[in-house]
Amino acid sequence: MTWRRPFATDLQAGYVADSNFTEAWKKVVPNVDPPKTPSAFMAPRPATPSSIPSKLTVNFVLPYTSELSGKEVDMVIIPATTGQMGVLPGHVATIAELKPGILSVHEGNDVNKYFVSGGFAFVHANSFADIIAIEAVPLDRIDLNLVQKGLADFTQKLNTASTDVEKAEAQIGVDVHSALNAALTG
Repeated sequence: MTWRRPFATDLQAGYVADSNFTEAWKKVVPNVDPPKTPSAFMAPRPATPSSIPSKLTVNFVLPYTSELSGKEVDMVIIPATTGQMGVLPGHVATIAELKPGILSVHEGNDVNKYFVSGGFAFVHANSFADIIAIEAVPLDRIDLNLVQKGLADFTQKLNTASTDVEKAEAQIGVDVHSALNAALTG
C-alpha cells in the first residue's frame, strides 16, 4: 500500500484527512458529521526558516499560569534528565523530560533563573521552545533555611519509612530538596 499519512508540518490549512472515508461515512450515516482526528484541530506549524534566527522564541507554561509567552531570548538552559541542556536558536528538534533543577533564561546580560520540579521541554526546528513545568519558582524567592530543614525532614522520613509508598514519597522529597539545596548553595 502506497498511502502515507502526512505529518502535521505537511498539512495545509483546511486539510481533509481522506475524502474516500468522508464519502463512505456520508453514505452510511448521512445526518452525522464524520469524526475529527487530532490533525483537524492542529494549525500548521510555521515553516522552518532557511537561515538561523538570532533569537529563540520561548513559551514557559505552568498548569496555573504562563511565565513566558512568545518571549525572544538568546538561550535557555534546561535541567533535562540526561543532564543540563543548552538551547540556542536553530537547535535541532528535541523532546526532553525535565528533572528537578534550575531553568535559566538568558536574555542579553540578564539571566532569570527558576527552580522547576519536573515537566517536559519541546524544542522545535523553527527556533521555538515550549517548556511545560509542573511547578516553577523564581530562585530568589526560595528560603535556604526552609530548604535545608525540609531536606533533613525528608531524609529522616526516608530512614524510618516502612512501606514502599512511604519510601517513594520520602525519596521524592529528598530528591527535590537536594536539587533545591544544590541550586542555592552551588
